[in-house]
Amino acid sequence: MKIFSAATLCATLSSGAVADPVPAAPPSIPGYRTESGNPIIPGYFADASFVEHQGLYYIYATQDPWGGEKLGCWSSSDLKNWSYHDLNWPTKQVCTSPTSHANMVWAPSVIATASGEFMMYVSVGSEIWVGKAAHPLGPWVNALGDKPLIPADFRPGFHMIDAEAFTDDDGEVYLYWGSGWEWVNGKCWVVKLDPDLASFAGAPVDITPSNYFEAPFVLKRDGIYYLMYSQGKTIDDSYRVHYATGRSPLGPFLEAPNSPVLVKDVDKNILGPGHHTVFHKDGVHYILYHRHAIPLDPSSTRRQLCLEEMRFNSSGLIENIIPSHEGPPLIRNRQFGVENLASPSRGARAYASSQRDPLHGADRVIDQNYATRWAPAPGASNAWLELDLGETRAIRRQQIRFEYPWKAYAFVCEASLNRDEWTSVADRRRDPAGGSPVIIETPLRARYLRLRFEKTKPLEPSVIEWMVE
Repeated sequence: MKIFSAATLCATLSSGAVADPVPAAPPSIPGYRTESGNPIIPGYFADASFVEHQGLYYIYATQDPWGGEKLGCWSSSDLKNWSYHDLNWPTKQVCTSPTSHANMVWAPSVIATASGEFMMYVSVGSEIWVGKAAHPLGPWVNALGDKPLIPADFRPGFHMIDAEAFTDDDGEVYLYWGSGWEWVNGKCWVVKLDPDLASFAGAPVDITPSNYFEAPFVLKRDGIYYLMYSQGKTIDDSYRVHYATGRSPLGPFLEAPNSPVLVKDVDKNILGPGHHTVFHKDGVHYILYHRHAIPLDPSSTRRQLCLEEMRFNSSGLIENIIPSHEGPPLIRNRQFGVENLASPSRGARAYASSQRDPLHGADRVIDQNYATRWAPAPGASNAWLELDLGETRAIRRQQIRFEYPWKAYAFVCEASLNRDEWTSVADRRRDPAGGSPVIIETPLRARYLRLRFEKTKPLEPSVIEWMVE
């Protein structure tokens, strides 16, 4: 069946688009499924921290690939639909000291304090910096002025990263941190913090358990302290979560007999799960961790955040955590509005000027799966992406989730009733759009919607999801 009439072809060419659309790619990714709860965030993020405040949830995470100038920060009211925020602090520029290394902004840990403030412990330049704020979104300030809490040379030969704060039942706060160099010799230290939560109340203690490399996280249950941590290399599929138990926040900690508890599942294409946080909601523990993007790209570290339930057996051991694409009920059945008109179940289809390969076809933008995306052929110019809603519909707004929420994309959004005549709905060529989702609130009636990207360099257009309400 022909998709374009002669008149449509002329109109398409006059707008700079490629004449022949590329049909959707088949779901040829191992483990692929539509309407997937995992990953819970669109884009590439790792090393997450989680905070709940006044009915909203916040996630702070490393930007991938391999860290950025800032952190990634998201908020949600339902743990399903997340909005991106740009934090004022930390940045690589301001969190640099005479002892700093070149490493970027990594691995935040954010906690609420007894006074109602928030503290952040974050790795920048292989040093631990500490910030404070009155609200989860800031503004944040460096609690120590212009210096780190833990300098890079604090313990020579080891990596001063991955700090994690833990508040005990008596209100005392402890800080855990540490990693190794060249993927070996990981070390874990702990220290009790002073009431200002920005200085040490004593000398740090080495509590390194068996099979520890980095990313400590501590929780307490029934009088037992669980020190969870990652082993392996986060850059490949060997990364996994181990744990040890103890009777004091200062240790000693003995690795549990059933450790590790979260490992890869090759058949599901879930690789390298690790560097996690745990939170408790409605009587259930949840583990928020990162895994590699699908498909795994050995040349670049791109990780995505996923969520699973975490259970304990009658002996107090953490049960094996089964990583999945669908995720727990808490994050399933994501709804991006009252009604998503860009759904295959409603007859919607997606087309594009080109695709990078069969894994990056146009239909990826309407599959409600943040593990997939559309990308044009490498080097393609005047790329475009189009939705056919199946029939003319009343449209209230659109939500577009681009590959990198901290970058700005230049595009034109157009609408048509018949694919012959197109009307501009939003023109972001002079004012490129950043954030996630990019929202277009222009009421209209249309059957077809199109995004045109006149320039594809230096930022290649790539769309994870396109929702229409």
